[in-house]
Amino acid sequence: MTKRLYPLFLAFSFTFLTQTAVVAQIGGNGTYKFLNLPNSPRVAALGGNFLAIADNDLAIGLNNPSMISKEMNNSISLNYVDYFSDINYGFASYSHTFDKAGSFAATMQYLNYGKFAYTDETGIVDENAGEFTGNELAMVIGWGRRLDSLFSIGANLKAISSSLESYNSFGMAVDVAGSYHAKSGFTASLIARNIGRQLTTYTPDNTEKLPFELQLGISKKLKHLPFRYSILFTNLQKWDLTYDDPAEQTVDPFTGEVDEQSKAGEFIDKTFRHIVFGGEFVPTRNFSVRLGYNYQRRQEMKVETKKGTVGFSWGFGFRVSKFNFSYARSAYHQAGSPNLFSIAFNLSDFASAAK
Repeated sequence: MTKRLYPLFLAFSFTFLTQTAVVAQIGGNGTYKFLNLPNSPRVAALGGNFLAIADNDLAIGLNNPSMISKEMNNSISLNYVDYFSDINYGFASYSHTFDKAGSFAATMQYLNYGKFAYTDETGIVDENAGEFTGNELAMVIGWGRRLDSLFSIGANLKAISSSLESYNSFGMAVDVAGSYHAKSGFTASLIARNIGRQLTTYTPDNTEKLPFELQLGISKKLKHLPFRYSILFTNLQKWDLTYDDPAEQTVDPFTGEVDEQSKAGEFIDKTFRHIVFGGEFVPTRNFSVRLGYNYQRRQEMKVETKKGTVGFSWGFGFRVSKFNFSYARSAYHQAGSPNLFSIAFNLSDFASAAK
């Protein structure tokens, strides 16, 4: 992208942002929520679905296109997630750099809901009706470019397809991101995700919103310790992420009144629902251990009688020869925790070895 195209890129991004942010919703409102699933073990292990870490990890580039760089040229990243029940999803990405245009990453993202049996209104299986499936797919073209030694920008263009039994939908979306890279190793990224709309709807005259989100991420690798911290600030477009859950209300046994949280406690609770903490211990270039904590996930998914490790996540990564392997496990609920696997490599390494 030449310098003459930068103003057009920024104007295009601002137009989408101002049109979408006003109607931004979270929770059960909207469609294509699979776009916000963690796309790699490393991202999941650090607690979120977006990272501001600039170390040429192609999987990070999918959800933060301002991290797509020329160092990723010819890289391939394959990710698979064994989700809940028979549900699984995955990502396959490839990156290539063009001298004048910048660096690009092409990604295919899918989610398979498994098979379901047809039933009548009472829940009895109809043996003659057979089964149906549900799946969603996104084709993503990402672009990133380093403006100078301190700043980089990037964008994703997404074509989204969803098929749930006989209901189908198609949509388009973009992500817009910018990052600051300090010489000290500190990195900060701001991203507006899933700016777009449905082009065809599941049912006539029922257009649903996309899961728009504004996020800020920071990270830094410590100078004298083999440790990198990561902090994410999520859903910046909406302050109050709480909801009324009667199961969590406590009643005073003497007055019968519902106990209310103090103003200070309420403010702290609402604040921490926006923050995800992650840490990565990197003793060598070929091995790392990762931990994360997502406060909002814990508050929404915990069971009061048995909270366990809900909201926590962990994982590790290691390199063998020319291949990078990663694994993560993220505790969403006592009912189970998804397993995430990935393998990444660079095709140029094989070409060099062959010479």
